[in-house]
Amino acid sequence: MKAFAALLERLAFTPARNAKLQLLQHYLERTPDPDRGWALAALTGDLELRRVTPSLLRGLAAERVDGELLALSYDFVGDLAETIALLWPEGAEDDPSLSQAVALLQGTGKAALPGAIAGMLDRLGPSERLAFLKLATGNLRIGVSARMARTALAGMGVPSVPEIEEIWHGLAPPYAPLFGWLGGGARPESAALAPFRPVMLSTPTDLDELRALDPGDYLAEWKWDGIRVQAVSEGGMRRLYSRTGEDISHAFPDVIEAMDFDGTADGELIVRREGEVAPFGDLQKRLNRKTVGKGLLASHPAGLRLYDLLLWDGRDLRAEPLGARRTVLEAVDFGPRIDISPLLDFATWEDLAALRAEPPAAVIEGVMIKRRDSAYVAGRPRGPWFKWKRDPMVVDAVLIYAQRGHGKRSGFHSDFTFGLWDGGELVPVGKAYFGFTDAELRELDRFVRQNTVERYGPVRALAPKLVVEVAFEGLNRSTRHRSGVAMRFPRISRIRWDKPAAEADRLETLEAML
Repeated sequence: MKAFAALLERLAFTPARNAKLQLLQHYLERTPDPDRGWALAALTGDLELRRVTPSLLRGLAAERVDGELLALSYDFVGDLAETIALLWPEGAEDDPSLSQAVALLQGTGKAALPGAIAGMLDRLGPSERLAFLKLATGNLRIGVSARMARTALAGMGVPSVPEIEEIWHGLAPPYAPLFGWLGGGARPESAALAPFRPVMLSTPTDLDELRALDPGDYLAEWKWDGIRVQAVSEGGMRRLYSRTGEDISHAFPDVIEAMDFDGTADGELIVRREGEVAPFGDLQKRLNRKTVGKGLLASHPAGLRLYDLLLWDGRDLRAEPLGARRTVLEAVDFGPRIDISPLLDFATWEDLAALRAEPPAAVIEGVMIKRRDSAYVAGRPRGPWFKWKRDPMVVDAVLIYAQRGHGKRSGFHSDFTFGLWDGGELVPVGKAYFGFTDAELRELDRFVRQNTVERYGPVRALAPKLVVEVAFEGLNRSTRHRSGVAMRFPRISRIRWDKPAAEADRLETLEAML
């Protein structure tokens, strides 16, 4: 546990991405199996353990520590695991392995779990106790994404990040075949059934920027108000992935059943009734569920609206131009639940601007613009694909602070500060108190309680995880704000549970709106 605890501590106090990558790579190279595999699973959120509740930990601590001291210390520290790690009486310290800790949390029954945890804490020093408790509660907040972990893995051997990502979702901790491949062994082909392929992303644009381009070189389509997904049906296996590679198949069995094809398609997951796309809030009721009842399947029928193909009938189309991929796509009859996003008819950018200003449905967010000759390239290359959102002004920001509300909201964290990226740091750009429903308020409050990293009196600093779409009516220069800009009437118009914080907008995007 000492090496794992040291890694967590160093990562937590290392802000620079490249330095984090170096720490990860060194740990993975120097740590033996299976400990490094369990560590990798914990860092990427793929480690399934019996989660230890705060009430269990409070009960254990109350048996070893004075109750008043515990309460005062917790109020000062603000983190239960850290408080217990510091206050727990010293025992006969040794160095159990991370594998032993994982085995304890995976295999101990409910009745025996408190005693087993206490016994493990007795064997650990303060830093190792904190690492163990963070592992037990699933509360590892150290600024490491799954993508960053896979980048560190790619630095250990010949396979590239895209090659690792293509088999990642077929692997299971502690990843012995993966590390064997990185060490020069065979590629774990069994893991490559219906894999996720890294997606191609767009960059924001506007009419002035588009005027420098030839509209004849581009295709355009509506930007639908759903979530970006990848539908994979290969080798008899069907899976539905979010844009970040999360397998969400279990929440959409109706879509999985309709994926009667051999290939990988890129598109938008939507709820559709009588041919019309429903608001995003309807789709949100189906997201983040492990099972979906018959009633919800009937009232919120999901479907796919496709706009690209990556692979088809065993043929990799990614290197071919978009126009050729689109020809293959339009020749397929996918059935009633899956259709194709139609192309827009325009000759000039002014024509497209007029279409964007008056879309046929309120759920349309804007238009997507793509070069006809563009290959499907993972990441966000500048130039091939653009997104041109509708008014009002909208940015995707990251929640960074929260505070309790007043009146009937006094029991909830309802006042939020959000930020945009400026280089490698998040800069506060505004506050919002409304725009969400009561149900969403409860979800936001739960997120705040589970992701608080620091407390400053009534204000909670949050782990930079949750992206929210912020709509606002205007923007001014401001010397009072660190960002240099001030929003008028900002509101949270959408909670982007599906979007990683690293893909939130940047400060220069906001400044360009002035």
